[in-house]
Amino acid sequence: MRLDDPWYDALASGWGELDGTGGFVPAGPPGSVPPQRGHSAADIYLEVQRSEAFQEVRRRYRRFVVPATLAFLVWYLAYVVTAITAPGLMARPVVGAVNVAMVAGLGQFLTTFLLTGAYARHARLRRDRTALDLRWDTQEMTRGIGR
Repeated sequence: MRLDDPWYDALASGWGELDGTGGFVPAGPPGSVPPQRGHSAADIYLEVQRSEAFQEVRRRYRRFVVPATLAFLVWYLAYVVTAITAPGLMARPVVGAVNVAMVAGLGQFLTTFLLTGAYARHARLRRDRTALDLRWDTQEMTRGIGR
């Protein structure tokens, strides 16, 4: 594990390893931003929220989540409405005792797992690095506030 790994919460929260003098080694990436003086945490968070990087993370999140949620809701409601309005169709056997309703119900579970995997992949490839950079910047700007 790298010591400058921002996902390592012990270092990210200020707990580092001891240096040679008995003090803690400063946590954070090399060349980190010095803490801002004279700004409150609320001002810093508003500044981050207004930043282009934060807005891009939100746009990428919405571009995936809104269509995926709508598609899943349509698929779920189609299953429920079909079960109510067309019980004969849902009772039609597919293989042995397995009918259309069972296959569609299992399809709901499969869709949930596939959607979860797609969300995790999308987050990892399109949002995590930028969000992590924002986290570091925010921590660096708020370090020292309230001390």
